[in-house]
Amino acid sequence: MFRVLVASAIMSIFISSVYAEPIVTESTTDSTITTNGSMETTIKSPPPSAISPQLGANSNSDLCTIGVAGAVQTQILGISAGTTFTEDNCLRLKNAKTLYDMGMKVAAVSVMCQDDNVFDAMMMAGTPCPYEGMIGEAAKIGWESHKETQKEKHGAENKSNVKDTATYGGLGILAFLLFL
Repeated sequence: MFRVLVASAIMSIFISSVYAEPIVTESTTDSTITTNGSMETTIKSPPPSAISPQLGANSNSDLCTIGVAGAVQTQILGISAGTTFTEDNCLRLKNAKTLYDMGMKVAAVSVMCQDDNVFDAMMMAGTPCPYEGMIGEAAKIGWESHKETQKEKHGAENKSNVKDTATYGGLGILAFLLFL
């Protein structure tokens, strides 16, 4: 019986605690937060940049080269490149002037006649380019009787120029595609 009495007391305590009113506490807090500070950023290296080399920027104008350079910079990768090209007409003019200054006038004219435009102009003017040491009317007869020699000499130069143009054009297209 004692057991029943203890059990019913424990049950009544448990049931009364379940249905009891909750305890509510009200509190109000006023707080102010003040922060003082400073921030400093130091950059120890410059931002990445692709700088193209300066080619042909020297003061020596006696060279027959043309400098070409370029650079491209993205946020991750930078590329710069440069090269020089030899200008054939400039070399021809310098060689002809040197030969003329040395008193070799026929040789100077022969050097200039390697250019198709000069060759055609000389023929139309009635003063043909020298042909194997012959000048004047003898040179004109020599050029007219050996037209295949004329085409071979002038055709070989044009073929090399076409090949160079195709090579550099292909490299330019490849470089453009790499940057896409």
